[in-house]
This record gives sequence, structure tokens and C-alpha cells, in this order.
Amino acid sequence: MSKSRNTLLIVLSFFAIYVIWGSTYLLNKISVQELPPFMLASIRFSVAGILIFALCKIMGIPLTITKKQLLNSSIAGFLFLAFGNGFVVWALKYVDSGFAALEIAAQPLVILLLMRILEGKKIQTMSLVGVIIGILGIYLLVSQNQVISKENSVLGMVMIFLCMISWAYASLFVAKADLPKNYFVNTGFQMFAAGIILMVGSLLIGETWSLPTTWSSPVLYSMLLLIIFGSIVAFTAFNYLLKVVSPEKVATSTYVNPIIALLLGWFFLGEEITTQSIIAAVVLLTGVYFINTRKKLVLFSRFSSRYSPKED
Repeated sequence: MSKSRNTLLIVLSFFAIYVIWGSTYLLNKISVQELPPFMLASIRFSVAGILIFALCKIMGIPLTITKKQLLNSSIAGFLFLAFGNGFVVWALKYVDSGFAALEIAAQPLVILLLMRILEGKKIQTMSLVGVIIGILGIYLLVSQNQVISKENSVLGMVMIFLCMISWAYASLFVAKADLPKNYFVNTGFQMFAAGIILMVGSLLIGETWSLPTTWSSPVLYSMLLLIIFGSIVAFTAFNYLLKVVSPEKVATSTYVNPIIALLLGWFFLGEEITTQSIIAAVVLLTGVYFINTRKKLVLFSRFSSRYSPKED
């Protein structure tokens, strides 16, 4: 019975990191068509952070952290979520959700290059092949006339790339920073800090805030799904999988998320899937696969400053 229960939990957890995380692009795209992007992201992360704190209290997990840990959590929250996610939401005003997901799939490539530039880490042969293939995939993706001809689409693509640099730098930062030991507490403080930062930014640029009672039903449902499932359920599933299966299997979400996002964007929003996009997806994800064959993966530092994948 216990084995069957564990198998079911593993299956449900993979569904969460595959489908739920893949669907967040669609949900953000739906919401940003009606709500200001920084307001949207601020509400999502503030509420998610508060809910995580409440869950910690219920589970008896202490929320006490040091001032240094609070500062580092706030920095990580800014890099990962306030800038790294907030501007992706902003960019979704100008690019398709599936396109954004495909571009973001190149994140391991950016992390690898930043490790080389900032830390002098040697890029292994397999990873170097992955970088070359990944760059080719990105070129095929962003060079399409159907994409670059849209108003402000280039600006959206550049902003997403800057977000990827922010994520990559944050990954290197949290690997060395003093952060709360409990991953739930760590994420709660990162999300709450990001929510406050985004709120301040939203007010400074003059975004008009509105009450949920004024939102349309699709936006309201999208926000609830982003908060409960995208921010809490999928995150919990991710960390559960890191404990019970190999990191290489968990890393497969890198390949599945953009495919899910492409299909959902096509089905629900009528986003175009071109032949070149399909080719670019295959090439780009092949490059990411080669990068992820490195013995030490760099995909998971966002979630735990103490997590270190085992050597093969």
C-alpha cells in the first residue's frame, strides 16, 4: 500500500511540474491582457508567500530567520521573482506565451555561460556542444518574420533574455548565500519579498490597481491557479521529487514545460505554431539536454541553497 501511494505521489508530482508549471505562461498571458504586469506578479507572490507562512505555522515549521538570511532572501526574491518573473509577465504583453516558454528553456545555457564568465568554470565538451546547439536553436526561434514583425516583440524578447541573466546570476548567488535552511521558509520569504518589491515598483510607475471583484472570470481563475498551483503545489511537488527520484529525471521538466506552453497557447489563445518554431524547439531542447548531461546540474539552486546533486 505504501509503495502504491508513493508511486501515485510521484506521478502526481511529475504532472505538477510538467503541466502546471507549463501552464503558468498561459495563465500569465490571460491575466496580463487585463491587469498591469507588476500588479499581477505582486499579488501572486505576496499572497503565495503569506499562504506558505500560514502552512509553516500549521506544520510547526519555525519562521525565525537572521537579518542576514532575510537580506539574502530578499535579494534572491528580487533576482528570481521581482525582476526575473515580473518582467517576463510584462514581456507577455508583446510575445506569445509559447514563444516565451521556448526562449526561457535556454536558461541552463545562460547559467553555464555565466558560470564561465564570473567564476571561470570550465565548460565540459558535452556542455560546449549543448551551448553551440542551444545558440543555434535560439537564433532559429527569434529570427522568424512572424515573430519580429509584431509590435514591440523584439523588446519583449530582449527583456526575457535579461530575466534569464537575472535568474542565472541568482542561481550562483543562492549557491553561496546564507539562506533559511528550510526550503519552504526560504521560498516563502523570497516570494513575499518579491511581492513587496513589485508592489513598490508598480506604484512608482503609476500602474492602476483594481480589486478582484472587478476582474473578469478568466483573469480571476487564472490568478487563483497561479497562486495555489503555480506557486505552491508545483513547488512542493518539485522539492518532493528531488528527494525521491534522481535530479536528471526532475530536470526533464525543462524539456516538457515549453511543449505544454506551446500547446496550451495554441489551443486556448490561438497562438501560431510555425514549422520553424517546432524545429527551433527541437534544436534548442537538444542543446539543453547536452548541457544537462553534466555531472553537477545547475537547475535547482533556485529552490535550495544547500541542495547538491549526487555525482553519477
